This record gives sequence, structure tokens and C-alpha cells, in this order.
Amino acid sequence: MNTAELLQRALKFDFLTKEEGVFLYHNAETAELGYVANELRKIQVPSGKVTWQIDRNVNTTNVCIANCKFCNFFRRPGHDESYITDIETYKIKIEETFRLGGDQLLLQGGHHPDLGLSFYANLFKELKELYPDLKLHALGPPEIAHVAKLEGISHTEVLKELKANGMDSLPGAGAEILNDRVRRLISKGKCGGQEWLDVMRAAHQLDITTSATMMFGHVETIEERFEHLVWIREVQSEKPEHAKGFLAFIPWPFQDDGTLLKRLRGISNNVSGDEYIRMLALSRIMLPNIKNIQASWLTVGKAVAQLCLHAGANDFGSIMIEENVVSAAGAPHRFTANGIQTAIKEAGFEPQLRGQQYNYRDLPAHLEEQVITY
Repeated sequence: MNTAELLQRALKFDFLTKEEGVFLYHNAETAELGYVANELRKIQVPSGKVTWQIDRNVNTTNVCIANCKFCNFFRRPGHDESYITDIETYKIKIEETFRLGGDQLLLQGGHHPDLGLSFYANLFKELKELYPDLKLHALGPPEIAHVAKLEGISHTEVLKELKANGMDSLPGAGAEILNDRVRRLISKGKCGGQEWLDVMRAAHQLDITTSATMMFGHVETIEERFEHLVWIREVQSEKPEHAKGFLAFIPWPFQDDGTLLKRLRGISNNVSGDEYIRMLALSRIMLPNIKNIQASWLTVGKAVAQLCLHAGANDFGSIMIEENVVSAAGAPHRFTANGIQTAIKEAGFEPQLRGQQYNYRDLPAHLEEQVITY
């Protein structure tokens, strides 16, 4: 293999193999990867704008039986700190979200053993009846798989019912690394990698837009990272012509603070800024059929995320008015609406507020600035 030849093929939107991606990871200079990824970004997103979002991550419940070794958020059934969010709490959080300029909840929780399809369908229906303009970016493939198992029905049947009751899009949560060797070590209670992909296939058949993610820098090999990227790309290539499929891909490094992976196995987050930029650039290179690549400022911080805008990223994600899961494992970074726009401008780009469908939104005329207290 030859680095220059592979990068030339990448510029033509060729699908590079797992082995070719691994070769580039080990042999290409960061500047080369960033340049090619940036050129691809210019073709796919020629506006020169960097999109960002105002939404809130609200947790339906913290009860979970998946026992992921990287998660400090969950509580076992019956724990004194366990909860199911009630409708009055949703009202308070949604109305504050609207005041802060947001239009969406990213609604996720745990694998609660007693919460089946009717719970989520009724919740979505009630929220939409109360707030018809609210967007629900809700659950994720592991939760869909969990509900399907509880009910003894297919992923498609679960997704159809949730869509009919107000689910607007399906996040790419719970992907971690899709290889089952890794999943057995870090998230044995979740669905396997192929089932995760099958849930996304079913969502695309129903014209439900989705995103895809990768949490790396723990027990996976470099080969398993690129296998993950190839599998995501394959599912995107299978989507119906009318469907958008994966709207975005978001890679982030494992956050290790206080996790079982760190305490029991000594696995720490050793992903440097340079490695993150390389992996983000390679995500753009390996996923030519996914238009939007998001830099995870929450986990890598402002400066590295800004550099990623010159290495293939075109999206800065959400200010996340509230975020409890990744933050519980040590992600320390925060942005307000003004702060995220300033960071994008400092990097040399024009900030553009968006919705979940990557539709452009006008900034609200009277945007209340969030006060960060957490």
C-alpha cells in the first residue's frame, strides 16, 4: 500500500477498506489526513459554515441493567437514587429549553426492566400533545433492542409505534465499538454490534433519520476501530434511496473518571489531541457517504475541537443545556450559545444554528443566555 495513492483515492470518494484505513492511521502524517479530510468537507459542505445546535439531554430514567463498565450514571433497580422522570419535570425542562432557544430533547435513559413500548409511546405522545413544536431525538439502538426483547416483537414494530407517537429521529447512542469482542468486555448487557446495525437498518427503512457514533480509546484495537467505520458505511450504503439514513457521525474518546474500566482494569483515556484529530479526519475519509462529521468539544475541549474544523469536521454539535451521562465520567467542558459561536468564529468559520435534520434555523430574536452552574 502507498499513502499518497490511498489519499488520492479518498479524494475521489472511494470506499477504502479496513486494512487501507489502518495503513493510513499508522503511516500518514496528521497534516496529510487533515488536508484530505478538509478537502472532502469542502465538497460535501461547501457553504463554509459550521453548524451547531441548542438542545437538552434529558434522561427518562437512570435505572439500567446493562452494567456498562464505562458508565457512572446508571443505578440498579431499587437503588435509593433511582428515578423515572415525571411529566412535571419534563415541563420545567422543556419550557426552559424553549426560553434558551432550543427546539429539541435528546431523550435517553437506561435499560429499565419494567419500561416497555407503551411507556415510551405514551410519553412521546403526551410530550407532543403538550408541545407540538418540540423535536424528540429519542432513545438509541440498544434501547430499541431492549424494548423489542421485553415485548417479544421486532425492531421495526417498536420503531413504527414510536414514530407514530412522536419520535422524530434516532440517536446513534450505544455504538461504542461494534465488534462483539469489545462489547463483551465493556457493555455485555447491551445488544451486540450487528443488532445495533440492524436497528439502524430498520430505522432507515422507515425513513427515520439517525446518527452514528464511536467511543474509542479503551480496550479496542486499531483494526476494530476501522471495522466499526466500515460497518457504519455499509449500513448507510444500504439505505433506501428516499431515506437520509445517518445524518452525522460523531467520534469521541472514552471518558474514564471513576469508571469500572479504570478502577478494576486500569484502562485510562490516553487519546491525545493529535490522535483525536487523526481519527476525526479518518472518519471523514472512511465515511464518504455521510455528509456531516461532528467534533466532540464536550470530551476533547475547545482548542482540539477547533482544529478538527480544519480536519474534516463541519459540525460543533449542541451546547447541551443539560448532559448527565458523559459528564458523570469526567467530561468537563461547557459552552453557552455565545461561547460556541465565538469558538467557531475564532476557528475561521461562520456559525450556523441548525435543527436535528441539519436544517438551518434563525437565531431567536431574544435568546436568553444560559448560566452554566454544573
